[in-house]
Amino acid sequence: MKLDVRYNNHPEDSKKYDTATLRERYLIEKVFEADEILFTYSHHDRIIAGGIMPVKKEVALPVTKDLGTEYFLERRELGVINIGGAGYITLDGKKYDMISKDGLYVGKGIKNVTFGSLDPKNPAKFYINSAPAHKELPTVHIPFKNANPREVGAPKTLNKRTIYQYLNPAVCETCALQMGMTQLAEGSSWNTMPCHTHERRMEVYFYFNMDENTRVFHLMGQPQETRHIVMSNEQAVISPSWSIHSGFATSDYTFIWGMTGENQTYDDMDFVEMKDLK
Repeated sequence: MKLDVRYNNHPEDSKKYDTATLRERYLIEKVFEADEILFTYSHHDRIIAGGIMPVKKEVALPVTKDLGTEYFLERRELGVINIGGAGYITLDGKKYDMISKDGLYVGKGIKNVTFGSLDPKNPAKFYINSAPAHKELPTVHIPFKNANPREVGAPKTLNKRTIYQYLNPAVCETCALQMGMTQLAEGSSWNTMPCHTHERRMEVYFYFNMDENTRVFHLMGQPQETRHIVMSNEQAVISPSWSIHSGFATSDYTFIWGMTGENQTYDDMDFVEMKDLK
């Protein structure tokens, strides 16, 4: 496992960052590598985000001193969405088949977690979020058809999209972690505008389903002190609780959002009026 540790950043410091420093502190440039675990550990609510892409062999969550525990999920829960080919995840000997867009909630206390692909020419790509957990909860396999859809936006405002909730009280119980996937309609490019913050939760965005030359302009910063990070396909970005998280792109795209913090109320958002954005 390759673990990249990112420390908390105060908004007063962040507004002084140049482009290179913004990208160093918040952008997760590479999420997938063949037969490897690429994780980023953020001190913002201690979320872990990253990817696992087994190609020629199975890949297992390691025992690591980085978490100070005897095994990875001793004090954590984990969410998975597969954005690649067909694969599987084995949890303490029980196998879960994972086709494209399938999700999985893995609760605290599972000791052995292994990831595999069925076809090395079209490997599974398991996108992962993990957060601290306080109790053991059942594993839940979430096929795409079982995700909770919410249609929002409109063509006129260039933000028609469907939000699919996977790790959400409407679908399954978790300790703190929420996770879902948003698909933009063709012709739409904006996500989450008018924008919002939520002081009670932080978030990570993972952008994918983008052509090679498509770029997302991810907006961050406090509403009166915004910044942007230019992102390409299969990159993720850390969004602190004090920051807006909004964006637009040169074409339609899909993104996975993951949140953790004080509550699991999806609509607990502090919306920002357009006149207040700067």
